[in-house]
This record gives sequence, structure tokens and C-alpha cells, in this order.
Amino acid sequence: MLNVFTLKNGRLVQQEVDNPQTLAGLQPVWVDLESADPRELGWIEARFGLVIPTDVLDQDLEESARFYEEEDQNQLHLRSDFLISDEERPRNERVAFIIYGSVLFSIHTHDLTVFRLLRLRARRMPGLIENATDVLLALYLTDAEYSADTLEGIYDDLEVIGAHILKPRPSDQDASEALTGIALQEDLNGRIRRNVMDTRRALSFLLRSRHLSAEQSQEARQILRDLDSLDGHTAFLFDKINFLMDATVGFININQNKVIKIFSVASVAMLPPTLIASIYGMNFKVMPELDWSLGYPFALALMVLSVIAPFWFFRKKGWLE
Repeated sequence: MLNVFTLKNGRLVQQEVDNPQTLAGLQPVWVDLESADPRELGWIEARFGLVIPTDVLDQDLEESARFYEEEDQNQLHLRSDFLISDEERPRNERVAFIIYGSVLFSIHTHDLTVFRLLRLRARRMPGLIENATDVLLALYLTDAEYSADTLEGIYDDLEVIGAHILKPRPSDQDASEALTGIALQEDLNGRIRRNVMDTRRALSFLLRSRHLSAEQSQEARQILRDLDSLDGHTAFLFDKINFLMDATVGFININQNKVIKIFSVASVAMLPPTLIASIYGMNFKVMPELDWSLGYPFALALMVLSVIAPFWFFRKKGWLE
């Protein structure tokens, strides 16, 4: 899919492009290629003279290959990860950026929330975007804000999990559901931290490249300060996640200990009747109760009493609570 954006009255306007002739008549500031096919890549090469490498979204690139500048061709290349906080499968999506001349080219595989948010904001706020570098910085700023909103959502979800698991006498089912929720939030929090680290590296590269104006450099430094605050928040959430994880595992152990305690009490309570049955099961000729007509019910009553007595004692001591 080929999305082309031009500036009109200070606003970012999306243009529909379905043939090379339409593309040739536009002066875009941003060209977004989402799962672009070879035909669309050919249009880009014919219109702008830019050949997009086939390995542009390679996940195994070294840092030197992720951020670099081709001075002889006036190209700036960046590879950045953007967060997708999908409830079912949160992930980081790799996006390749190429600033070529006065146009920003972005190449990615899936639709990104950050890109949608920027398009919506740029349509409503005139003057937000003036050139290709502004689009790139605005994407990083929107990504930082999106990460911050996601962190707030993680905190809210952990509050719900905490109230669920820290209630009196949580069941094993409660603990199991809490563990699942905690694991999901931990994974999402880790992805946000990775995303923040990657964005920081990209902004540092832009500052070193000297392609930013004084105003843009100031904006990039402000975004870096925002990212630093997100780092502290992710660390706080990791501590909260670890606390809830320890508490949940502790409640599971307590519930398991209760089951083991019941079995232990039952086994101890059955020892006296076993002893009595063993005594009266002995085959000796001289036993006082052998000729007693009430000997059998007496032995049964004695065994029942020997079971009740330990349970009464354990309950009085509070060991069955």
C-alpha cells in the first residue's frame, strides 16, 4: 500500500495514488509504504530515483547498519522499532526510514497506531509539519506519548490484578488468573522499555548527524527528556510486577500448604484407631474382651473417639485454620 502525504495550508494531506502518473504530479513530504509490492517500489524508483534495499527491514542489523548516512547520495537511513500494544499479541514493529532529498520514506509491514495518530493530529493542527524531518520527529514524539499512555494502562491493569489477588482468602483460580495477567503486563512493559531505548538511539543519531535545525534539535532533546521519564516509570512498574508476582506465588504456596496440612492432620488422626484395631486384631487366647458381649461395639466406639479427640485438639489449637 502506497500512502503519499503533501502539505496544504500547513496541514498534512493524504493523497490517493493508484498509478505512476498520479505520483508524478505530486510533491510529497512523506511517502509511507506499508507492505509495498514490487510494482509500487518501481514507481518510487522511477519518480524519485530511490532504490529501496530488499533487506531494509532485516531484524539482525548491527547498530552501524541501522543508523547511517550516505553523503554522496544525500540519504539518511534509520531503522526503528514502534510499539503495537495489541491486547492479544503486543509486539514491536520494525520500521525503516529514509530521508532522501526533501522526502521522508517509511517502510513497514503492518499498520501502526503511531502513524494513524500522527496523521490525525497533523490534519487538525496546522503548522505542525513543515518538512520531512519534522514528520520523523513528530513520529518519535507520538511514539513516546503512545508508550506513556500504554504505561498508564499497564498501571491500571495491575491495580485491578492487585485488588483481585490481595483480597482475603484468594483461591487457586484467582491466583492462576492473576499470574496470567501479570505475565502479559510484564511482557508489554518490557517491550515499551525496548521501544524507548531504540527511540533514544535514533534521536541521538539524528542529533549527531547535524541534519536538524536549531529548533528541531531542541525538540529532539525534549523528546529524549520525555523518554528518560518513561524509563523511570517502567522501572517502577517492574517493581510492582515483581511484588504482585511474589504475592501471587506466596498465596499459591499457602493454599497448597493448607491442603498438605489437612492430609497431615488426617493421617495423624488415623493413627490411634489403627493402633486400637491392631491390638484387638491380635490372636491371643487370653484377652479380657474376647468373651465380653459388648467388646466389639466398645472397640468401634474407642476408635471413633480416638479420631474425634485429635481433631478437637487441633481445632482448639487453631491448627486447622
